[in-house]
Amino acid sequence: MVYIFLADGFEDMEAIVPFDLMKRAGLEVKTVGIGKKDIKSAHGLSVKADISEKETDIRKAKAFVFPGGWPGAKNLKNSKTVNNAITFALHNDIIIGAICASPGYVLSGTGALTGKKYTCFPGFEVPEGEYTAGKIEIDGKLITANGPAAAKDFALALISAIKGNLEGVEEF
Repeated sequence: MVYIFLADGFEDMEAIVPFDLMKRAGLEVKTVGIGKKDIKSAHGLSVKADISEKETDIRKAKAFVFPGGWPGAKNLKNSKTVNNAITFALHNDIIIGAICASPGYVLSGTGALTGKKYTCFPGFEVPEGEYTAGKIEIDGKLITANGPAAAKDFALALISAIKGNLEGVEEF
């Protein structure tokens, strides 16, 4: 199971593109509404999350995905469910995907960046890891991207890490 966490103010492309491509690749994906199921994106798109925080079973996760956007990243950071998922991922060798503001904001202080190379949207860098300023950065089970323009490459990196191939999305 791949969980994509959605909070009010998430960046549309950073959630929708990975969701779409992972579904096309045959992965089981669920969006998780933070605080509620009816979520509004940073650009006003109304989305009904598949499940609530209480319905999330982190023990079934292959990956946790954290879109950026503002105040989406701030709302994710304030979620106990998100912080528990990150801690669980770090102790259970589960993929963490974070894009835009989320690598430097949501993951900051969790230990997820410690000793890792990462990228994020400029201005959200933190000293915990090695910021590369790249479009995409893959360091073990940590996959980060710098913003909306990297959403497709971010999604493809997640699919490759989870499946070991890009079957189902080769044409993208």
